[in-house]
Amino acid sequence: MENPRPEKVATVAEIVGKMSAVSTVFVSEYRGLTVGNLADLRRALRDAGGEHKVYKNTLARRAAVETGNSALVDLLVGPSALTFVTGDAAAVAKVLREFAKTNPLLVLKGGALGGSSLSAKDVEALADLPPREVLLAQFAGALQAPLVKTAGLLQALPRNMAYGLKALLDQKAAA
Repeated sequence: MENPRPEKVATVAEIVGKMSAVSTVFVSEYRGLTVGNLADLRRALRDAGGEHKVYKNTLARRAAVETGNSALVDLLVGPSALTFVTGDAAAVAKVLREFAKTNPLLVLKGGALGGSSLSAKDVEALADLPPREVLLAQFAGALQAPLVKTAGLLQALPRNMAYGLKALLDQKAAA
């Protein structure tokens, strides 16, 4: 068996490094998109915390197997691009979906999230989630509500006791 060329080994190492550094990778097909379209997509993804790269499928498959993302191997057929998510996965999925709506040549194939495989429908569902900050705010609000009620009850006890004592004193003074 022949030794692989150094540039191919370096490319596989680059992909392995990127896949190891992120928890989410999306795979899309870009057949027919212009260079300008791809530049717009990359810019939008960069703003959302994603990086869109095109690699040879054989090299990407090898890197996917090396990193334990073997679910990606079946998706890497035809002209495929990888989107590495360093930020909010839902925000990046939303950018991909919105771009695919205006550019039907971009087809979401699926991806991998924390070792689990994602279908194209899973990526769509992820895109429907609110941003991370909104989810955290909703969670904080859910935690805060019982605490606010408890604080109100604890404030009401001394206040009600004071009203009761005042009424008792007023009643004694009137008698």
